[in-house]
Amino acid sequence: MLNTDHFWMPFTANRQFKSKPRMMVSASGMHYTTDNGRQILDGTAGLWCSNAGHCHPKITEAIRRQAGEMDFAPVFQMGHPKAFEAATALVSLAPEGLNRVFFCNDGSEAVDSALKIALAYHRVRGDGMRHRLIGRERGYHGVGFGGISVGGIAGNRKHFGPGLPAVDHLRHPLDIGKNAFSKGLPEHGAELADELEQRLLALHDPATIAAVIIEPLQGSTGVILPPKGYLQKIRAICDKYGILLIFDEVITGFGRLGTPFGADYFGVVPDMIVCAKGLTNATVPMGAVIVRQDIHDTFMSMAAENAIEFYHGYTYTGHPLAAAAAVATIDVYKSEHLFERAAAMAPYFEQAAHSLRGLPYVKDIRNLGLVCGIELDGVAGKPGMRAFDVFLKAFWEKGVLIRTTGDIIALSPPLIIDKPQIDQLFAAIGAILKTQKTVPDVEEMTV
Repeated sequence: MLNTDHFWMPFTANRQFKSKPRMMVSASGMHYTTDNGRQILDGTAGLWCSNAGHCHPKITEAIRRQAGEMDFAPVFQMGHPKAFEAATALVSLAPEGLNRVFFCNDGSEAVDSALKIALAYHRVRGDGMRHRLIGRERGYHGVGFGGISVGGIAGNRKHFGPGLPAVDHLRHPLDIGKNAFSKGLPEHGAELADELEQRLLALHDPATIAAVIIEPLQGSTGVILPPKGYLQKIRAICDKYGILLIFDEVITGFGRLGTPFGADYFGVVPDMIVCAKGLTNATVPMGAVIVRQDIHDTFMSMAAENAIEFYHGYTYTGHPLAAAAAVATIDVYKSEHLFERAAAMAPYFEQAAHSLRGLPYVKDIRNLGLVCGIELDGVAGKPGMRAFDVFLKAFWEKGVLIRTTGDIIALSPPLIIDKPQIDQLFAAIGAILKTQKTVPDVEEMTV
């Protein structure tokens, strides 16, 4: 019998889980296998991250080969070839001009690294007044102190004090009243971007703003899409006032929208891109900040000769196994045309998602690329109960893995999903909703 006592699980109702564990023991392609031998269709790409499917042989073999050749090498005043190969491979996917890469170990570290780069950049070029950071309501930027400060999810920071000073937030652009059941980008709401200039910059003075950080598509909060023209407005305002724009593409990177990055899909190039998750297909933890060359070059030119230009880094930055996984993963994306496959599958995915419209408790459906959010009417006084009930029944009764945040079901399957599997995914959710009670029988859950 497996002892579950000692592992304190993250973002989990530990007591509920340990009373009836949902345990995966192996994975391949589109499926997990549970400890009792059941096949579970993965509707979430693990956690928005296994874009090429599970245990891809080219990626796992690259990791095995690297582990046998060299397990670790420092990148403080030393180097190893695979880290440089990984940076070159990543730049081959990035928008033109973003061609310098700072590696770390996950999205949270990547966000904190990007914020530090932004603050330090203004300081080293003699503009030290720019100390303020702007995030967005309901934004998710990991769980470091920088990320929860610029993030806009109250539950992620309520236990931890005030966080970073000099941080403010834009309103999020979700407006169900005007945009419910939009297929793709909402028509209404681009004017919300004007708040950056009209309220926040007017309040704080543009000369004090170092950077704006936003997700092109807000994922972990329940799939909030930018209205048409919204991101273009944000870019224009940042350009007007010399503010750096950071895209957190931990979710939208690596084909989720049918393009290498969300920046490509929207035609908006930020000054930095934060990425992780799909970078290694989640096989080995790795994150990165892809930086505009002139930002990097400012650090190089302003430091004394032979001096360290940027006092920041991690023991496992550019870890050999992670770097090998990244090189192999990017090769798989290209050679198997997975981004193009995702783009081609997106219309069918959209049609299947919106087939749930009109079912009991379905309040809104939002989709873009291979991402979908299904917002449900909640149970009074018990937020999150309805969606969590769907999650449990999908796993135990339908053999399907979904993700929930509050009363929103979020779907983000591996890019290799096919049409019958899309049908299975949405049919399972639909069948559960058709038979769900007004108040589901869920004793304990995460909120």
